[in-house]
Amino acid sequence: MKMVLTDSEKNILCQISEEYQAEQTQNGWSEIDPEIWFQAMQTGVEKIMDGRNRDALRGIGVTGQMHTLVVLGENGKPLRPAMMWNDTRTKDIMPQLKEIIRQFPEGDYLSRTVSTGSPAANLYWLKINEPENLKKMRKFLIGPDYLVHCLTGSQVTDYCEASTSCLYRISERKWSEEIRELIGLSSEVYPEIRGSAQTAGKVLPEIAEKLGISPDVEVIVGTGDNPATAISTGCLGRGYPVISLGTSGVFMMPLERPEFQTKGKKILFSFDDEKFFFLVQGVVQCNGNTFDWWNRTIMDMKGFGKLNKALNVNKAAGNELMFYPHLDGDKTIYADPELRGAFTGISLSTTQEDMFYAVVEGLCFAFRELAEKMKLPLERFGSVKVVGGGSQSPVWLQTMANVLDIPIEKVGGTIGPAFGIALLAAYKGGSISSLEQISDGNVNIECRYLPEKEAAAACERKYAKYLRMRDGLNYIRRGCLNESETAEK
Repeated sequence: MKMVLTDSEKNILCQISEEYQAEQTQNGWSEIDPEIWFQAMQTGVEKIMDGRNRDALRGIGVTGQMHTLVVLGENGKPLRPAMMWNDTRTKDIMPQLKEIIRQFPEGDYLSRTVSTGSPAANLYWLKINEPENLKKMRKFLIGPDYLVHCLTGSQVTDYCEASTSCLYRISERKWSEEIRELIGLSSEVYPEIRGSAQTAGKVLPEIAEKLGISPDVEVIVGTGDNPATAISTGCLGRGYPVISLGTSGVFMMPLERPEFQTKGKKILFSFDDEKFFFLVQGVVQCNGNTFDWWNRTIMDMKGFGKLNKALNVNKAAGNELMFYPHLDGDKTIYADPELRGAFTGISLSTTQEDMFYAVVEGLCFAFRELAEKMKLPLERFGSVKVVGGGSQSPVWLQTMANVLDIPIEKVGGTIGPAFGIALLAAYKGGSISSLEQISDGNVNIECRYLPEKEAAAACERKYAKYLRMRDGLNYIRRGCLNESETAEK
């Protein structure tokens, strides 16, 4: 758990972290007692406010993992451990659930986005395997909503958490009656939905006393971690596309109305419950860990420092060696957990430098395919901003510029979900005058990478080959081509 304390000028006064551990009691299960979060929060508040004027605290925002399911009983306490976003116990019932949901309104989109870890899937699992807990349930919450509940007693969620739960009809902005009836839920168990910057309530007097803060402190509804990061980068507020090069790679961009038949998750978002838009998000599942796998596990960091700074990217683009980067499956484009990677074009003259570049280029090709399948209008903005650990690699950023054929801007400054939700709380408290200004002063462009004409042309030729690599891998793996390739044949 990460905590950030800011002042009214958006300066960070203190930041800390508290460790806790999820449990894996069975293969594929990932659970945690939500009270552990609350205990960690109490410890963190005590540390971060130590020696400070606690009466000066004005607002609290909470963000966290999306999808994680918390079920509450009669007394507002958890009936069982929270089912985490990365819990995969529902994998065997997913085909059946998808087929049923496909028949419902918005079923095509919902059946494509429901996956292991989705609240809809986990509630359906409870119906089959723990019907007694489903019967006792008086309310369900999603991830960070539980801490808001502990602080205020309110049982609310925001449009982000609702729209990504696969329990919600986005076009009509309401919970799906068909899925409610399928699972066997009463309408009373659903949390109220409010805008992310709206007030969930004031801190309960007994909690305020325990934390040593004023009971007049307001707690906002909050949102999921990815939208909170988007707030801190200016993606939400300023409305431009952002790539996050983390362990998984995330491509996100706000749109007023996306095409629902395209790939990617459509996150309905509202700050104030009045103006609505979408944060469209897609993921390269195995991103930073692919980069680390090659440089740490395979190469043991030999030559990494030199290659990462001095490699001639534009010259390397002419190399025919290629790498397919989906080492641990793919969620957004192909929904294929069995998909794996490969090198092609290796020869006796292949060098370490060639393979390092191919790994980076393959990851960039994955982001280009993601943008195309999500139909993101990148050219409208003239550039793409990049954050995350991978943005420290000049090779990666120049290659991204060549592959996307658009300027890439490395974002510096203070970003991240904890800081993003602190900014949102400050906005609600009046310290920030507008949403457009929410990221002003904390986001700066450290450097800009422009596409190199010849290298971009070489990447364009290779990208056409890259798009055929999955068919080849499928043919090797399954002895057959995918449907699109078969139709072409």
